[in-house]
Parts: sequence; structure tokens; C-alpha cells
Amino acid sequence: MNRKILQIAIPSIISNITVPLLGLIDIAIVGHLGSAAYIGAIAVGGLMFNIIYWLFGFLRMGTSGMTSQAYGKRDLNEVTRILIRAIGTGFCISFLMIILQYPIQKLAFTFIDAPHDVQELAIAYFSICIWGAPAVLGLYGFSGWFIGMQNSRFPMFIAIAQNIINIIASLSFVFFLKMKVEGVALGTLIAQYAGLIMAFSLWNRFYGKLKIRILWPEIIQKGAIKKFFQTNNDIFFRTLCLVTVTTFFTSTGAKQGDIILAVNTLLMQLFTLFSYIMDGFAYAGEALAGKYIGANNKTAFKKMIRLLFIWGIALSLAFTLLYGIGGKDFLRLLTNDTSVIIASEDYFYWALAIPAAGFSAFLWDGIFIGATATRQMLYAMLVSSTAFFLLYYSLHHTLGNHALWLAFLLYLSLRGIMQSIIFYKTKFFS
Repeated sequence: MNRKILQIAIPSIISNITVPLLGLIDIAIVGHLGSAAYIGAIAVGGLMFNIIYWLFGFLRMGTSGMTSQAYGKRDLNEVTRILIRAIGTGFCISFLMIILQYPIQKLAFTFIDAPHDVQELAIAYFSICIWGAPAVLGLYGFSGWFIGMQNSRFPMFIAIAQNIINIIASLSFVFFLKMKVEGVALGTLIAQYAGLIMAFSLWNRFYGKLKIRILWPEIIQKGAIKKFFQTNNDIFFRTLCLVTVTTFFTSTGAKQGDIILAVNTLLMQLFTLFSYIMDGFAYAGEALAGKYIGANNKTAFKKMIRLLFIWGIALSLAFTLLYGIGGKDFLRLLTNDTSVIIASEDYFYWALAIPAAGFSAFLWDGIFIGATATRQMLYAMLVSSTAFFLLYYSLHHTLGNHALWLAFLLYLSLRGIMQSIIFYKTKFFS
């Protein structure tokens, strides 16, 4: 069982780590163009797409859970139908995004306050990258489907290939063709479509026999479509809560001044690093939970959860120890601003508590997605998000930024606690 967990978790962790590299590569390239406005434009443009695509992450998660259950039942007809529904939904949403790109752009800049020169460059970046929406959302469907089929290696291969293509294309456009932000945007666009083409090629090569199972009347069957969208709606609103809390955390830190904003941003990098690892094990939970529920194998399901939490406890202890020993040195690698480093010492112990507070939420999310218990996962998120805001507004006058961190840790731990309670009261097996 441990081997099965690691076979899914390790490639997923590698895939997760490559995700921010696309943005870092773009920033590194424009960072040599001679103006800070180019860096700002990529940062703003990247933020816009991160929020948009984050909200549509349900296409990956919902597809993974439903596919793994159908795989466990050995229902290859349903496995195939789920993929077509996911990709079709992704394409429909992306085409709508392209049609509405102007109002989306205007809405985004009502919330993002950027200097005029940065805003103009960010609009140029956005206007090109928005055409990559079909590739990004289509790839979400493929990635979720591959994971549901117990295959996290293909998403890893695709993520690595996208980074290589993005580097080559962006460097060529910027330094050989003398393009600027537009060149970086085109490089990103090419990498996105290369990833989609690669996903389809891998599917066609290794799963092409499933083509004969594509029966359109069954794909658009009313009951199946209703279940597909109900599952994804729950995940969408759960993600909306997550985005709201995360955005509020950043914006509230910003209101407390540049130093506090910098401190919170740096300390959140410790959370981000931990999340890349735990998400890999959450993906394993998605794939295996769905598989065992589909196969009605309660014994294997319970064993998987037990081992998954052993990994979670061990990793949370390891990261707490790692951050305790080298966390402050890691912050010094990220900045040489002594005022920020000194200020971070007052809040560093909150970052030390992140692994212990957060690991169970990641693991339960994966298990609940695999079980397609998305409504229960949404309930846990609603309670946790509400508690976050109630605690912060109750204490921020007296505790300041400490109240923000305390509320965030409560939010993380309460998600895990709520899902633990729900799990033991919910029957995942008929």
C-alpha cells in the first residue's frame, strides 16, 4: 500500500514544484529587459490568471474523484464518458472566457491597483495569454483523469515538458526576435498548447482503445451531467472560500504596511513549500480512495487512510523540525532586508505551527474528493472560513498581525477537524 501511495504522490509532488517555475521563468526573462515595469506586468498578469484558473480547479479535482471510482468499478464506459465531459466543460468555459475577456480584464483591474505603465503591459500580456484558456482547462480535465486512472506520471511528464518549451520559446521571442512582454506571453501560450497536445498524444497512445466506448447519447445523459456539475459546483464554491481567505490574508497584511506585508509573504512561502508536498499525498488519497470505494474494498480503503495519515504526521514533524533548524536561514535567502528579517522573528513561531495545523486538511481533501463527498467538504470549508473571519475581527484590534496568523491556523486545523468528524459520520460505502 505504501508503494501505491508513493507511486502517485512522488510524481504529483514533482508536478506541483514545476508549476511556479513557469511564472519564475517569465519573471527571470523580463527581469533582464531593463525596467521594473516589465516585472510588475508579469506579476500582475500572472496573479490574474492564477485566480481565474484556481477557481476552475474543480475540473481537475472533480474529474479525478469520479474517474477513480469508475476505475475501481472497472466501468471503462463511464471512465471514458467522464473524460469527454471534463474536457468539453473546460472548452465551453474557456471559450466563454475568451468572449468575455474585455469585461474580465476591466473587473480584474478594479481590484488590482497597478501603475499605468504596468497596467498597459499587463493588459498586453493578458490579451495574449487568455487565448491559452482552452489548453489550460482542457489539460485540467486530462490531468484529473490520469490521476483517477492511478497514473500521476503523465501529468509530471507534461509539466516538465511545458517548462522546457516555455524557456526555449520565451527566450527565443524576447532575445532573438526582440519582443518584450508579448514574447513572454507567446512563450507561455505555446507551452500551454504543447501540454494539451502532449496530453492528448499520451492518451491516444496508451488509452486509445477507449475510443470505441465513446457513446454520445450516454455522455450527455441528463442524470450523469447533473451529478458531474453538482460535484464540480461544490468544489467551485469550496475553492472560492479558499481564494477568499487567501486573498484576505494578503490584502490585510498589505494594509499593515510594507514590512508586515513582506513578513507575511515570506512566511507564507514556508506554507507554500509544505503544501506542494502534502498536495502530492492528497492526490494519492484522491486516486486510491475513489478506486477502493468504486471496488467496494472497505479494508483497503481504511488501510490507505491509516498509512496516508502516518505519512502526514511524519512529514509534518519533519517540516516543523526543518523549519525550526533552517527556516530563518531560508528567509535570509529570500531577502537581505534586515528590517524584514528582524520583524519576521515576532511571527516566526506561527509558521512553525503550519505543518501540524494543516496536514490533515490536505489529506482529508484528497480523500473526500476521491469519495466525491464534495458537499461535505464544502460544509467543512464554510465553517472553517467563517471561523477565520470571526476570530480575526474579534482579536485584530488587540493582537494586530498575530490575530491574522492565529485565525489562519485555526482555519487550517478546523478544516481537518471538521472533515474528521464528518468522515466518521458519513457512509462512503453502500
